[in-house]
Amino acid sequence: MAFVGATGIEANELGQEGQPIYAGNGVANRPPISNSTITTIPTSDTKFSNSGFQENALQQEVQAASTQLANIGHDNNKNGNLDATVTATASPTTSNNNTLAQQQQAPHQASSRMQSVEMVSAETHMSERQQLELHQQQLEQQKQQQLLLQQQQQQQQQQQQQQQQQQLQLQQQQQLLQQQQQQQQLLLQQQQQQQQQQQQLRQTPQVQDPQAQALALQAQQQAQQAQRLAQLAQQQAQQVQRVPQQQATTTRRKFNLDDFRIHRTLGTGSFGRVHLVQSRFNSRFYAMKVLKKTEVVRLKQVEHTNNEKMILERVEHPFLINMWGTFQDVRNLYMVMDYVVGGELFSVLRKSQRFPEHVARFYTCEVLLALEYLHSHAVIYRDLKPENLLLDSMGHIKITDFGFAKHVPQNMTWTLCGTPDYLAPEIIQSKGYGKAVDWWSMGVLMFEMCAGFPPFFDEDHIKLYGKIMAGKVRYPPHFQPALKDLLKRLLTADLTKRYGNLRGGATDIKNHAWFEGVNWDQVYSRQIEAPYRPTIMGEGDASNFDDYPEDAEQYGVYPIGEQDELGSFFPGF
Repeated sequence: MAFVGATGIEANELGQEGQPIYAGNGVANRPPISNSTITTIPTSDTKFSNSGFQENALQQEVQAASTQLANIGHDNNKNGNLDATVTATASPTTSNNNTLAQQQQAPHQASSRMQSVEMVSAETHMSERQQLELHQQQLEQQKQQQLLLQQQQQQQQQQQQQQQQQQLQLQQQQQLLQQQQQQQQLLLQQQQQQQQQQQQLRQTPQVQDPQAQALALQAQQQAQQAQRLAQLAQQQAQQVQRVPQQQATTTRRKFNLDDFRIHRTLGTGSFGRVHLVQSRFNSRFYAMKVLKKTEVVRLKQVEHTNNEKMILERVEHPFLINMWGTFQDVRNLYMVMDYVVGGELFSVLRKSQRFPEHVARFYTCEVLLALEYLHSHAVIYRDLKPENLLLDSMGHIKITDFGFAKHVPQNMTWTLCGTPDYLAPEIIQSKGYGKAVDWWSMGVLMFEMCAGFPPFFDEDHIKLYGKIMAGKVRYPPHFQPALKDLLKRLLTADLTKRYGNLRGGATDIKNHAWFEGVNWDQVYSRQIEAPYRPTIMGEGDASNFDDYPEDAEQYGVYPIGEQDELGSFFPGF
């Protein structure tokens, strides 16, 4: 902070040494009286005779001396420096001494007065400086208060925008629910009408007319079809109904550990694990991802963890996992997500060894739509593999684990991350890369589903990366030509030829011969029946997941006074 000073009294204002400046009305300009000024009267009469001439001369001399002394006294009384009138009989020595004393005291009196002036000026200078500093401090405090008010206003505006967006989403979902319910009611009405027609046919006497039998059979088939459609509509309505109820819960209150009962471990990782939990409020089951802050920081995964939370909050798609909320305590981060009861696609693939092409095509279609959606929102997934594809109760996929996902508006990033078997060549080369790496990974996934093993594999990662860079793929003999052609267009290191990265984008892949006959609208609406439907014993059934040893640590129980030293790394939780 700069200070503004005031110029004090300069030293040379007191004059040069030996030449003091007097401010009073003293007698500094008057020369001192010396003994030589007054003529001494001789006492000896040897010099003068009794003659009249000598007496007259002596009288004249005495009279002249008296006159001179009288003039000196008159001048001193006029200047106010003498206290008594000097008479003609006064001693000249006394007068001289008084005058000399006054002249010696005058410089000391002037110096004392100037020192007093200098002290007053210094005190005034210091007072003005303190006032300036105090004024500047007050201005700084006012600026800081204004900045804090602006930040609070911005936060309030952001919260209002988020609430408006949530309300809009809730309204849209309620409208969708109403439409589903209306469709369900129509289907039920049609079913009831068909049942009434069947009852009427049963009540009529049986005839051998072939035409009547054909009509009865047709009515029965229509009734069965209507029943299946009604069941499908009911299932979709239940899935949609879950959304507004859950969102209303998340907007009303903040999650904490006491809201859930932890049942068992569903999976583990290098710095956390996933638990099956049950809400104490609505009794629904969720998957809770618990991450240790110390391990996240030690393994330099802070950015990836914050990216995962940010992206899951923004995306919503039928084939993507849904996150309901996050929170943190002194040691851990918590992410509450959908519980997908069917387990990993990886487990199904290992049991089946490999999938027929029509089964692989079903899962590839849903993965393709999910990747296309993420890319439209400038998100690169970067970790596609069977372990990250979960199956719901109907057999449809949910892509999970967004720990490596990243929002890339400029379509370019340089981070080396992912699963070695699924890495694209441009990632291994440490070059800048974009969304095309996800289409390469989808090609690897297609190959592994149809062959039972990935196109590039080796226990030594260095050798594995060399095989990926070489790009030589040996296709099994049971691969159909259309499948081989599509894989060659996906598993190419030349980005100018890789499907999905061309001008047509994902449409080039959809229009390929391997997807001939696929109705993409039906794929998106989950109307195509899944080739495999997992066995489910109930909502909280976890039999489709592997068993893991439980962690001995009890969440939320910490020593009193333990400080959260890493909470600032995760401001959004």
